[in-house]
Amino acid sequence: MDRGQAHTLEAVISAMILLASIGFALQITAVTPLSASTSSQHVENQLKGTAEGILSSAAAEGELKDAVLYWSEKNVEFHNATERAFRTTYPPNNSFGNILNLSFTRNRIAYNVYVQYHGSGGTLQQQRMVYSGEPSDHAVSATRTVAIVDDDYLREYDGRIDWQQQVSDASSNFYVPDAHSSSGLYNLVQVEVVAWRI
Repeated sequence: MDRGQAHTLEAVISAMILLASIGFALQITAVTPLSASTSSQHVENQLKGTAEGILSSAAAEGELKDAVLYWSEKNVEFHNATERAFRTTYPPNNSFGNILNLSFTRNRIAYNVYVQYHGSGGTLQQQRMVYSGEPSDHAVSATRTVAIVDDDYLREYDGRIDWQQQVSDASSNFYVPDAHSSSGLYNLVQVEVVAWRI
């Protein structure tokens, strides 16, 4: 009988130690809405897939190149930019901007769009196309390369081709320089979309 009571007492004490350990572990672990979890990882994967899909679709339709060339040589900025040569409130007024608006803006997803290119001396430079602010720690990014050739033309405010402004003639005010002057290739640019939930 004494032996049975000893085993019972031992089991009760073990259970109390186990519960105390679990309680201590829960107190030192902070769980917040932004903590990494399977669901937030799923959301990030879904967001990355959306960004890649937008770039892929826009590139296939020629809309991505149109967005890169949507530049006002006269104002030395993207058309209708709100400040410092890039747009901060709305996406560009073209097909690429419409896709961004439908996919991100309406779903309360913040995003930045950057155009990276080789500048003078081969240094990698960047021009903001859309800037919504500093990305969160859980931001995702997707990129797509676009080739600009000497025969390409800038785009007007309404998205039509500006037959008066060929990139090779507009190079003094066009943000992308001619990195391959000895060939028909003007420059290779990389469009990057960085997106995060608000």
